[in-house]
Amino acid sequence: MPESRPAQHAVVTGCSSGIGLAITRRLLADGWSVTGLSRSETALDGKFEWLRADLSEPESLADAVEGLRPVTALVHAAGFQRTAHLGDLDPAALEGMFTVHVAAASVLANALVPSMPDGGRIVLLGSRTSTGSPGKSQYAATKAALMGLGRTWAQELAPRGITVNVLSPGPTDTPMLNDPGRAATPVKLPALGALVDPDDVAALAAFLLSPHGKSITGQNYVICGGASL
Repeated sequence: MPESRPAQHAVVTGCSSGIGLAITRRLLADGWSVTGLSRSETALDGKFEWLRADLSEPESLADAVEGLRPVTALVHAAGFQRTAHLGDLDPAALEGMFTVHVAAASVLANALVPSMPDGGRIVLLGSRTSTGSPGKSQYAATKAALMGLGRTWAQELAPRGITVNVLSPGPTDTPMLNDPGRAATPVKLPALGALVDPDDVAALAAFLLSPHGKSITGQNYVICGGASL
């Protein structure tokens, strides 16, 4: 990607909270223009535009972004977690997570990537638990699906110099940890003794989105504070 590329414009889902908010703030601090998609209204300093979007209704997303000027990066950070052990699984929980994590990513990429300049970037937020974690089978399955999307899109888009990578955080200090829907799996501190800082995840995202990320594609980065040791 040339250093003199046009003004950087990112679309970030889940911009109102957690890792999505941290990534949005980091990109704004780095001089990006950011269009944030979320259900909750968000106002931030810098070159920020907020669009109301319900990612649980992905069929509406293509219309929501139709009028945007071409984006140089798509960051899909929106998500939620429902936990339950085998025997207590709720099909509606699986459907809801798959819709927000996977279907929404597919609709947005399908709408935005055709007009994305060559050398663009896609970052998907996965999870350390995508390889399996007791009580999180449905959540893990949806995050594992993002791995499949990311690797495949990386191959499809490589001729255009567009990179696609997945960030897979461990337990992160965000409001999601207090969601009653994940009460079946209490939080455990990772080996380093602290929850993952969302700003650390944002810093890695910023690197992958920068010109120095041009040689990295199809990869999964686990940021877990040692939880996977």
